Amino acid sequence: MAEVVVIGAGLSGTLMAYELLPQLNKGDRLTVISQGPLYHFVPSNPWVAIGWRKRNEIEIDLVDVMKRKGVRLLTQGAKRVRPAENRIELGDGASIDYDYLVVATGPELAFDEIPGLGPQSHTQSICHVDHATRAKEAFEKLAANPGPVVIGAVQGASCFGPAYEFLFILETELRRRKLRDRVPMTFVTSEPYIGHLGLDGVGDTKGLLESEMRNRHIKWITNSRVTKVEAGKMAIEEVADNGSVARTHELPFAYSMMLPAFRGVAAVRGIDGLTNPRGFIVVDKTQRNPKFQNVFAIGVGIAIPPVAATPVPTGVPKTGFMIESMVTATAINIGDLLRGQPATAEATWNAVCLADFGDSGVAFVAEPEIPPRNVNWASKGVWVHYAKVAFEKFFLRKIRLGGSEPFYERFVLEQLGIRKIKKAS
Repeated sequence: MAEVVVIGAGLSGTLMAYELLPQLNKGDRLTVISQGPLYHFVPSNPWVAIGWRKRNEIEIDLVDVMKRKGVRLLTQGAKRVRPAENRIELGDGASIDYDYLVVATGPELAFDEIPGLGPQSHTQSICHVDHATRAKEAFEKLAANPGPVVIGAVQGASCFGPAYEFLFILETELRRRKLRDRVPMTFVTSEPYIGHLGLDGVGDTKGLLESEMRNRHIKWITNSRVTKVEAGKMAIEEVADNGSVARTHELPFAYSMMLPAFRGVAAVRGIDGLTNPRGFIVVDKTQRNPKFQNVFAIGVGIAIPPVAATPVPTGVPKTGFMIESMVTATAINIGDLLRGQPATAEATWNAVCLADFGDSGVAFVAEPEIPPRNVNWASKGVWVHYAKVAFEKFFLRKIRLGGSEPFYERFVLEQLGIRKIKKAS
């Protein structure tokens, strides 16, 4: 009997469990370790933060789902991975052994790296539904007493899309409440240009997003390094191409949401041969750690080098479909290893993204996500908003039913030529 363990029950970990089940032999056991029993659909957090969704609308209790699927769910969390011992210490002091491990934890949010950053200090966050709920309370205070707004992503951030989404969704809601004329808005980002997204752009995301910001009277500052945040005031250094400080800014705000940099979670951070200095897990093309060959990793917690050097550090995002391709490749590879075959499946790392702007949006396809690409396309339209709403409903239903890729999803993707898997060369 093989013991297969997945750490994490977010987007990647939950789908990982669903895709692993058909790969297991009779008598193998699958365990998922999570921080609590609830799954949250993170892409809906911007809607929660302005009141377009309630948190219970994007939550799913995984206890019954996992029980129905025959998966053991442990909700005390992982305290420390001991890969040399094939063992995981749990949050309650217990431990479990494994034959194969998939780390799907997502990141730790590095708010502490900038004084005053984060929901425990002076800025809001939409990285977790708890943060989004708190951001909604702060937004209502802004609506009652309008003032300047600063939205963006700090140095080292690797997830820029949600910052743009929240910027435009917030702007849309302010217009609906007839408050927009009383709220100056500034977008602050470590990207070298608007629409870079940590990917050197996709299609004409630069032109599309700059045009949208001009149309909505939103100012922006790129190549930005946030040095500190105080109550109602943010200190920013604007960096020149040679790395020197070109100018400084002190932006007042009545409301601010800034995405932080990420790092690997404490359960794996600092393990020699497993993680890089930032705590992200090192993997090869099959999602497998080179040193600990029975450890795989997927999602935001893996190490990916930047696309190119930028004046201010920017990371590479791990988007939803890209993560799903990692999930599928990992499931196939563990199944092959359980059957005595070599692991050869590679994720395509193709990216399909819908960025909602409240009353329109931008969609892009990058194949693969890291340039140079075979497909490099972006488009704007009202249809993107409705497509994002439809995707939310579809994905939550998929999680509730305990399925990874329904036949109709697979059919549509195949018709579009968007694939998850390629064979290792």
